[in-house]
Amino acid sequence: MKTGIEAGAQTIRAHQNELLKTWLTQLQASAVADRRSSAADVEREAGEFLRLLGECAGKGGDVTSEGWAPLRSFLEDFSRRRVAQGYSAELTATFIFSFKQALFELFQRQLAGDGGALAGQMWSWTQLIDSLGLHTISTFQKSREAVIVRQQADLLELSTPVIKLWDGVLALPMIGTLDSARTQIVMETLLERIVETGSSVAILDITGVPTVDTLVAQHLMKTVTAIRLMGADCIISGIRPQIAQTIVHLGIDLTGITTKANLADALATAMKRTGGVAQAA
Repeated sequence: MKTGIEAGAQTIRAHQNELLKTWLTQLQASAVADRRSSAADVEREAGEFLRLLGECAGKGGDVTSEGWAPLRSFLEDFSRRRVAQGYSAELTATFIFSFKQALFELFQRQLAGDGGALAGQMWSWTQLIDSLGLHTISTFQKSREAVIVRQQADLLELSTPVIKLWDGVLALPMIGTLDSARTQIVMETLLERIVETGSSVAILDITGVPTVDTLVAQHLMKTVTAIRLMGADCIISGIRPQIAQTIVHLGIDLTGITTKANLADALATAMKRTGGVAQAA
């Protein structure tokens, strides 16, 4: 004997074209207004969803089972595309949840004389479609979080440019707040460039660092120590009066580290240490 889900799946397969037409009326209106998906794309995705839904539901109502793997895979790919296209979670969920209206209208026509069967089908399919919608949103959120993490990593790399000023001298202008993750990238990038160029002087310019606290100072000291271990000298420039006062109040010991008020003074010092002749990089 077929379960309610399996019987509903048979109805979906038998009336797939009718369901698709009703559903597309809603989906296409949303897609046209949004202008990120063409009507053809919406129709293709809706048609594939319906085909897979009819096949998978014929194997039972457990959407976590192996029989539902093809539809879960489709929804995961769909969610990732929506993230890449810049859709919101709400619009992505609408794709699934809007199907309820078209499906329930079909059930009402097919089961008009059997109120008990109609109620059972609507309840079973409400739970099933809600489960598919939640799976879609879960994948959407994970995909968007992965994009954000990747973008943050890209921004960290872009915000730590190591510039070769001339032979033997590198400069690293820092902008924004220093934290453990960014300090690690700063050290790795700078040490790699010291090895590549054979530079003997590295200038850390903190003009763009808004504040210096104990944690920021510790990160700077770690970077300076790493530079020295590579056999290069380090100059810290951009020590503004407010930062100088903060360093004194915090009791931070910068003994042995060359500090300058601005980048120009740091460049002059670097020229003296490298022989006083600036050569094009």
